Amino acid sequence: MLSSSAFAQEDERYFNGPYISGSIGLESVEDGRSDTVVFDTDQDGAFNDNVNTAAGANAFSPGFCAGTPVSAAAAGCRGNRQNEGYAVRLGYDRHLGDGPFVAGILVEGARPGVEEFTTGFSTTPASYTFGREMDWAVTARARLGIAPGEGRALFYATGGAGYARIDHSFSTSNGANSFTPDNERDWQFGWQAGGGAEVMLTRNLGLGIEYLYSRFNDDDYVVAVGPGTAPATNPFLLESGGTDMRLSNDKFDYHALRATVNLRF
Repeated sequence: MLSSSAFAQEDERYFNGPYISGSIGLESVEDGRSDTVVFDTDQDGAFNDNVNTAAGANAFSPGFCAGTPVSAAAAGCRGNRQNEGYAVRLGYDRHLGDGPFVAGILVEGARPGVEEFTTGFSTTPASYTFGREMDWAVTARARLGIAPGEGRALFYATGGAGYARIDHSFSTSNGANSFTPDNERDWQFGWQAGGGAEVMLTRNLGLGIEYLYSRFNDDDYVVAVGPGTAPATNPFLLESGGTDMRLSNDKFDYHALRATVNLRF
């Protein structure tokens, strides 16, 4: 009888068992003010060269900025903006013994939709814009939390690994050279960490809020610059007849603040 009573009491606790959850939120990139475009002018695989004019001056002396160009004639950008993101997850939570501590695991599919742009300006003048978008992400995370008092609210930390599809784009106002991108769509590994809170409105329905920081690798997208109709004195062609370029930042970092709806079984 004591065993049956204890089992029934355990079943009545919140945050015990499987659940399905949906979320919507704001996603914003970790703007790197020091992000630039880097170049491999001698095509030795090392992106540590300057693109120089025939006179030896730095052809990208106007500089770089985060966002899309206001004008090709002068360095200046419209900043990156926040986007809406959506996610669905399946999870399982369990109380650790008779105390208030709760441990769980979850698998999540998300469409963050977060975008990031970095633009470089040459003395031509011309602009060169690299874009990337977090299209889809699948993550597996653990979480550990505490449900104090009567156990209706859960406060937790979470973290885990993920696999995401990143879409790339490139645009330029340079109409002379040819530009050939590689790996425009790529799957990359990464990780997530954050925390949140969830409150049960009924035995089965809960609402929550969650913050996540995500970082994914992104080091495969390269744009090859060729002659096009440009003369041999073109800065991109001077050293080896062509130049490869990519983003200096090989990580795609972003923040997410989400509202969640949770259905427990």
